[in-house]
Amino acid sequence: MHLTNRAGPDCVALETTLLAHGVPREAAPALARDLEAIVRDAGARPATVGVLRGGAVVGMNDEELGAMLAMERVAKGNSSNLGVFLSAGGTCATTVSATMELAAAAGVRVFATGGVGGVHKMRGGPLDVSADILAFTRFPVAVVSSGVKAILDVASTREAFETIGAPVIGWRTNAFPAFYLRDGGARVDARFDDMPEMARFVRDELRRTGRGVLVCNPIPEADEIAPDDWRRWLREAESRVETEGGAGGRDATPSILAALHEISGGATLRANIALVKDNARVAARLCAAMMEIRGS
Repeated sequence: MHLTNRAGPDCVALETTLLAHGVPREAAPALARDLEAIVRDAGARPATVGVLRGGAVVGMNDEELGAMLAMERVAKGNSSNLGVFLSAGGTCATTVSATMELAAAAGVRVFATGGVGGVHKMRGGPLDVSADILAFTRFPVAVVSSGVKAILDVASTREAFETIGAPVIGWRTNAFPAFYLRDGGARVDARFDDMPEMARFVRDELRRTGRGVLVCNPIPEADEIAPDDWRRWLREAESRVETEGGAGGRDATPSILAALHEISGGATLRANIALVKDNARVAARLCAAMMEIRGS
């Protein structure tokens, strides 16, 4: 694998799927700059991850990211197809699983995202289990997220993390969040309210197990979507996607999210951006605290 590594243990990994698929393309460059600035301001270095023309890059520069975002269509790379893009000289935005894999290879131990993938039971469709879950068994990276996307089967996803033995911890929360919702109806394994204490646990756990840790940081309270609004919008979005062709597999989530952004008048998109920025801030603080422990 050809890996351009501009990162290290003082970096926070940032994925490119969020930029290429999670927000309108015209908003992606500004969001990328904002996330990188947030990470720097909180004491760490940003390392945006992607695959460009067959080369994996951890720490993409503006020119590389701009080339990716200028493409009419950007594929999504996960752990199952990452090798195909690398071998064939392709370009892809990295999902959580692929970002974890490349971050681990580059020596990066903290990664900020919106929500990790999980178990998805699309009405009338097959069971879809994200590669993100099993990535936690293979790559020692702490992933700071707002739990899992609320369109998923949250309870089954939480159970899956227990099954694979990946710890799920909460930053100032006892609840397992569900993206736009601060409480997804399940609980975390442990709660931390002190950053140095959480940093010590994460550092020791990554070393002890060689597995990943899911750090749950709920969406800021002011940005949470009202549960009644969420349920109504989700029903309409799922119905619309099914009527228009029933996207399945890895296309199901972006199709439903796009419908939600439209149905909600942009409210879900604004919430998405708010939680991602907060996760980047918490991840950078965690990374900085881990580096302080390492240097003491």
